[in-house]
Amino acid sequence: MPHAKPIASQRMADQTRACFAPRLSSLCAILLGIALNWAWPLHFVSPNVRLLGPLVTACAVVLFLLSYWEFRAAGTSVRGSERTTTIVRTGPYRFSRNPIYVAFILLVLGLSVWFNTLWLLVTLVPAVGIIAMVVIPREERFLERNFNGQYSSYKAQVRRWL
Repeated sequence: MPHAKPIASQRMADQTRACFAPRLSSLCAILLGIALNWAWPLHFVSPNVRLLGPLVTACAVVLFLLSYWEFRAAGTSVRGSERTTTIVRTGPYRFSRNPIYVAFILLVLGLSVWFNTLWLLVTLVPAVGIIAMVVIPREERFLERNFNGQYSSYKAQVRRWL
């Protein structure tokens, strides 16, 4: 069963109400890391290691696009401000319940190595903490409420991160 539809008799909420937190925490982490690097540069990798940065960044973009396309193919929105209509179980979602968040982590890691700034990694930690402790639990409660046992089954089969 690649995609699970919500139970028709169950009243669906329009959104998870967590739409701003992932984008806001991600943007704040990146901007704060850039600002801190501008004020107090902290380098941590050799020039040879920096060559891995673009590769990791490209992998992050590919993972995000694959994840996004799976949502589009399933006819549901990636945006937390729009109604979730199905549980996506295909593509990257076979391996991770949150591949878009994994892509964000890879993106910041790749940029940090590429531009040789430890500050991006430092600011990544609280951003991931917010996502892991606030955003994901809220999203999962929403999905469990609106997709009953379908999401619980998926959750039991697929890890949160990798």
